[in-house]
Amino acid sequence: MLDGRWRSNAERLLDPLGRGLHRIGVSADGLTVVGLLVAAATAVAIGQGHLMLGFVGVILTGVPDLLDGSVARYSGKAGPRGAFFDSVSDRVADALLFGGVAWYLAAEGRYLPVLVLAVLACSMLITYERARAESLGYSARGGLMERAERMVLLAVGLCFDVLVPVMWVMLALTAVTAVHRFVMVWRQASVAPPEPPAPTADPPAPTPAPTEGRAPDDRRRPRSRRLSRVPGRR
Repeated sequence: MLDGRWRSNAERLLDPLGRGLHRIGVSADGLTVVGLLVAAATAVAIGQGHLMLGFVGVILTGVPDLLDGSVARYSGKAGPRGAFFDSVSDRVADALLFGGVAWYLAAEGRYLPVLVLAVLACSMLITYERARAESLGYSARGGLMERAERMVLLAVGLCFDVLVPVMWVMLALTAVTAVHRFVMVWRQASVAPPEPPAPTADPPAPTPAPTEGRAPDDRRRPRSRRLSRVPGRR
């Protein structure tokens, strides 16, 4: 929900900052790397019990993710490579943050890290469902618990030290979202197959079949002309 509504407005507000970062030579890939480094530092802070630092770190982790698209547009280098790198980095950042939460909760209960692992597994399933559906030509957007909602709930849990209740709520909502996307794609696939993608290049010309009874590289050679000697002539 927030990915479709809130994210576009936030990117629009931060667009001047993205233009300024591009002018001073900051690249979109560099911002993505910074976001990964902040996520790793935030995970360590959460694991060691510094929840307020973790709260600030979660917010700072999301800022580069909002700015890298704007920087890529102004640099003229927006493309599939950057989009792929950004998506993979988001998954790594999620794993780091939830790993820090599991590390912290391991001291409070023996089975609480399993709860965090279940939330992370459902989150990865949601992302995979969308990616797989789009690769097949279907749509699997939307749901109650996308990445923006997960980050907001995680920040709330860190700020008020209510991580365990937040993890239970997040698990329930991510499971509902996973089922919702599965049913959405299942219905689309049951109605009609998606349209095949348009060809991007001309197909290669077919290789001519060899003539029957002769090898492909066999070539007809011209007959040699011999001068017949006529008796009495030299």
